[in-house]
Amino acid sequence: MDEGSSVLDNISAEYATYEDFLNSQISEVDLFYLEDEELARQLVELGYRGSGEVVKREEFEAKKKALEDARSSKRAPPKRLFSQDLVYPDGSLLRFLADREEANRQGKLTTIIFIRDKNSRGQEISGYIDFAHRLRVDDTMEAIFNGKRRLLPRQNDLSYYNWETQQSRFTSSPNYEVISDRLPGILFKNKRDRKIINPDPQVAPGDNTSRTMIQCDGYVHVVLYDHVTRRKA
Repeated sequence: MDEGSSVLDNISAEYATYEDFLNSQISEVDLFYLEDEELARQLVELGYRGSGEVVKREEFEAKKKALEDARSSKRAPPKRLFSQDLVYPDGSLLRFLADREEANRQGKLTTIIFIRDKNSRGQEISGYIDFAHRLRVDDTMEAIFNGKRRLLPRQNDLSYYNWETQQSRFTSSPNYEVISDRLPGILFKNKRDRKIINPDPQVAPGDNTSRTMIQCDGYVHVVLYDHVTRRKA
């Protein structure tokens, strides 16, 4: 796969729509001088604005359709663990995730992953990821566990923030409701037991929840929030 195809694959996987991709390339300075968001998008599409790759709408939509077709054509998720028979270095993010994969698949644990790092365009991003949900719906997880791709926040994760463009988004998942209207931070409500997970490092994370900070190579900041779900008898 050439570099251009790899970039298009990453962009198509990261952004839900072509407009989301264009918005990610628009800075606050662009909006200040242009005073027109639609004009700013058009300039990005033409290659006159934006700090990343120039991707045509038809290329994005064709790749997006191909990814969605591949996802929908898959049958039930494989029973085999992505991390099965693989060995990871102690202290690596993949080692921590491998230790949690089976419990998240079985619904005994719902782990929230906070990651802060740079995307493929060198922009610093951060966000909270519903690990169990990603295991079910993300067709790149096998490549991530094989070390061929990096796990990074996407715009359709629980939260996403681009520090360069100041673009933010909150999206609830099947496991968690995002509560984003309470300053100074956000909260996550587990939809099964309705317990609140608080990611604020200055307070306890909540009932049945533990916080694990990871110092690992390849990421600026990683924190895991493991919530044990108690099923009703």
